[in-house]
Amino acid sequence: MIRIGLIREFKVPTDNRVAFIPAQCKWIHQQFPDVRITVQSSPDRCYADREYISAGIEVRENVDDCDILFGIKEVQEERLIPDKTYCFFSHTKKKQDYNRNLFKTILKNKITLIDYECMEHEDGQRILGFGFFAGVVGAHNGIMAYGDRTGSFSLKRVYKQKSFHELIHTYFGLKLPPVKIAVTGSGRVAHGILEIMNLLEVIEVEPTDYLSRKYSYPVFTQLKGADLYKPLSGEKYSRESFHADPSKYKCLFYPYTKVTDILMNGIYWDEQVPRLFENEHMQEADFKIQTISDITDDKQGSIPCNLGDTPIEAPIYGVNKMTLRKTEPYMDGSIDIMAVGNLPNELPRDASRYFGEQLLKHIFADLVTAGSPVIERATMIKAGIITGPFKYLEEYGGVL
Repeated sequence: MIRIGLIREFKVPTDNRVAFIPAQCKWIHQQFPDVRITVQSSPDRCYADREYISAGIEVRENVDDCDILFGIKEVQEERLIPDKTYCFFSHTKKKQDYNRNLFKTILKNKITLIDYECMEHEDGQRILGFGFFAGVVGAHNGIMAYGDRTGSFSLKRVYKQKSFHELIHTYFGLKLPPVKIAVTGSGRVAHGILEIMNLLEVIEVEPTDYLSRKYSYPVFTQLKGADLYKPLSGEKYSRESFHADPSKYKCLFYPYTKVTDILMNGIYWDEQVPRLFENEHMQEADFKIQTISDITDDKQGSIPCNLGDTPIEAPIYGVNKMTLRKTEPYMDGSIDIMAVGNLPNELPRDASRYFGEQLLKHIFADLVTAGSPVIERATMIKAGIITGPFKYLEEYGGVL
């Protein structure tokens, strides 16, 4: 018998998503008779304890007897159970300093860590993530912020809606002004943004037309890798080459700063990737962007004026274009920034259901049986030992 535990989320701000919803747990019991799921009681989870109990799933406080523990965000160091297998987003792959002690504690306690972020198909495409709903909520919040700045329209808050379906109903009758919206990226986040663009009837145009033409209706353009980056050598863009060494590329976004009203940023970023623009560009008289929804949310990353996270309840702050200091939102001479780090938490039931579906479709059977190359590649630590693909983290984990 394999015992699986769905653990409570303790990270602040509280995250109320879950890896499997009650109906999915019930399905697992039906399809995998040798698997039993225990849910750790939680007052904050988007699916209440009683919903799991109604589905025939055991709910209790102690899950120490479980073999595999599923969470969402990082587990607090003092709550880690030695010698267990954990699945969650550890946010350590990029040597994040704020999780270094967590990584060391996992090693010390001889834990096996399987990171959702590292679950990839053979071609490197990520299997799991909440990116689509991050894109949905981030796009909504960006449009909402622009409406609040200009006073031209008003949108309701996402987290006050019960579901994505209910959110869609808030768009009925809404007419946007003739804004230009730049969407960066091509992954799950971008797909979520495009969903909102379609629901709001924002028309897609080609990048060249976006740069050169004026429109009497709202438009957006999607900027993918080849639209955003060019090799310093002058050769053609290559996805493989860019991901191997993005420092050999320059960013092509600068002209879009002069014609864009709202920027929806959905690109992956690390320190080697050129920023979309630099702080000094904001001080130019023809810098037109008024609202930035930085959905991928790297502090001073691809968006240099991202000065840090905002909470769901107050998602927008301003940045003065001259002093580069944080201000209240919607002030003259400032740019409004939306930089919420847990956007899918505004639609937690929809996001959890989708995430669980992907887990069941691509991961779960292998995880509870013989394993698979996908799971091997996602295992950062095995019984307290850093695995081969992640040996570069040895110094980060205090091994060297």
